Amino acid sequence: MRDEATAVDIHHADIARPVELQPHMRLLHGMRRPANWLQLVRFGLVGSLGFVVNIAVYTLCVHVFGIDYHIAAVAAWLVAVANNFVLNRHWTFDAGSGRAHFQAARFLVVSLVALGFSLLLLMLLVEVVGVAKIPAQALAVSASMPLNFLGNKLWSFRRGEAALTGAAQEAVGRKDAVSGDQAVPQGEAPPRGDAIPAGRR
Repeated sequence: MRDEATAVDIHHADIARPVELQPHMRLLHGMRRPANWLQLVRFGLVGSLGFVVNIAVYTLCVHVFGIDYHIAAVAAWLVAVANNFVLNRHWTFDAGSGRAHFQAARFLVVSLVALGFSLLLLMLLVEVVGVAKIPAQALAVSASMPLNFLGNKLWSFRRGEAALTGAAQEAVGRKDAVSGDQAVPQGEAPPRGDAIPAGRR
């Protein structure tokens, strides 16, 4: 007959599992690490170079080849984004070991979102505010840079789920240590009834 005083049912839901942090929490946690600030500096340098490339190509298209400024902005973006992907992958985020095609696809999505924002701001500045085309492009590109960094840091070049959830797993471990519970690693069998900590009998 089952001893109700000592037998404890262990359910799948009771097993501790890693919790993925939300993007804003990853950002706040990452701000405490000096290495991330170094990445930000490197991203800024790459972005500055990309900015110069963007403006140079844009100016060449508009003033030398007489291309419409909408098309010129897209052409400048294409050249700059290719330059930025290579430098950010191998230098800023040191993500050369990752799958390049996945990283490139994500980088492209983030860059397209930033481009859309930049183009909307460019048209607003040129057609509504009346800012000259070159300064307007400079302002639009500068305003889209924070969006670019966050998207690439948190998505395009992230180091994997283990790195992203490290803080959450550490927090779970601290909680279990305080409460006396034993977390069961994913993939391992739960403890037998006679191995359950005394505090839970």
